[in-house]
Amino acid sequence: MRRSLVLAGGGMRVAWQTGVVRALREHGLAFDHVDGTSGGIMTTGMLLSGQEPQEMGRRWSGLDVRKFSSALPLTDYLTGPWALPALGDADGILRGVLPGLGVDPEAVRSSPVAGTFNVCDFVTKTCVAVPHTEIDAELMTAGMSLPLFLPPLRRGGHVWTDAVWIKDANVSEALRRGADEVWLVWCIGNTPYWGDGPLEQYVHMIEMSANGALFAELEAARRPFVLHVVRPRHALPLDPEFLSGRISADTLVAMGYRDAWSYLDTAHAAGVPKDPSCTAMADQPRGVRFRERLRGEASGAALALDVTVELPLPPDGTPSPGARLVGHVDHEPWGGRVLLADGRVTTDGTAVEYTARVRLDGAWRELRARRDLGDAPGPDLWSDSRTVHFSVGGAVTARLELGLADAARALASVEPTGAHGFRSRAEALTELAGTGLRRALARD
Repeated sequence: MRRSLVLAGGGMRVAWQTGVVRALREHGLAFDHVDGTSGGIMTTGMLLSGQEPQEMGRRWSGLDVRKFSSALPLTDYLTGPWALPALGDADGILRGVLPGLGVDPEAVRSSPVAGTFNVCDFVTKTCVAVPHTEIDAELMTAGMSLPLFLPPLRRGGHVWTDAVWIKDANVSEALRRGADEVWLVWCIGNTPYWGDGPLEQYVHMIEMSANGALFAELEAARRPFVLHVVRPRHALPLDPEFLSGRISADTLVAMGYRDAWSYLDTAHAAGVPKDPSCTAMADQPRGVRFRERLRGEASGAALALDVTVELPLPPDGTPSPGARLVGHVDHEPWGGRVLLADGRVTTDGTAVEYTARVRLDGAWRELRARRDLGDAPGPDLWSDSRTVHFSVGGAVTARLELGLADAARALASVEPTGAHGFRSRAEALTELAGTGLRRALARD
């Protein structure tokens, strides 16, 4: 069976795809062809540069995301807003992001795995799948130069720009190259939610164009093939949240790993229907997200548990879908960073327990991290107890501590989710402050 990996766009959020790629690799999947569009070009470039998924994660973790944004020469802004070629230029991506992610154009061109990079030729109004043997850093950057935000690349009588308005995933190219099985990694939103404001509606236009083009392409396919789609349950945070530090690359990578294993655990050999349901996502319930890092020692080596908890705050009388978590364990005896799958948060009122699965030596182990809260009412989660009892598979145990600096960072990381607009965000934070984290978890 010939298999293609099709990496759709999604802006900076495609850090999420790194976690997906790691899960697919651990599942034993290999691909004859990799295709990238828009932000998916970064993931494609990293893979065809020869990086392992663990290295891809380290690259994203260490990347200064401010490099995505770079300004035009000052004289361009002096001409007035209506004459600007774009809001910024692409030098940050070309000279900062791609090298920071370890994308090596020369290595890409010599990759033993076939690859294609989709770029819009504005002169012909077509999407061109550039073979990996012909790609360079400037064309990769042009393929991520979203109109309005970044200027196009003018070269050889052509004007190259982001192909997202034509298509955000080139399934047809995978089929043209003989794919019998297509694994589509999709992180563009597809929910019923319609938001107000220019940013939200610009994103909605991309959602309509990207999803609509995909559905039309699937319907027009001229031969049978198996389609698998890995997507998040809820729409991923938008780029401004990433750029402002309200969500991290580590969390996005961990989300991708969770979402991929969620699909892999229930995937059928026949794949998914080739209709609009294949990328559909649910509206995220109103809630909060926070991140905490606990540190200790096991087997004579440092061990750190880093988790991001997603806590719904449903209206009174509405059943809660339950708190979930993503994250990783850093422990050198395990080869460095190990990601969590199927993360859950449970409580019996006297303790809060994080549970998840981790993959070690090719097998799943159960991870548990229990924080005893005691019986005294009032104090909240972080001040009740900063000690966590950690175990994996019953064989590895550790006593982890939440230091004062980490506790402060955890409190500062609290971020509303599923809340649109200033008022809704403020209401979510006010409810959490009034309820308290401990009681909010207990009602789940």
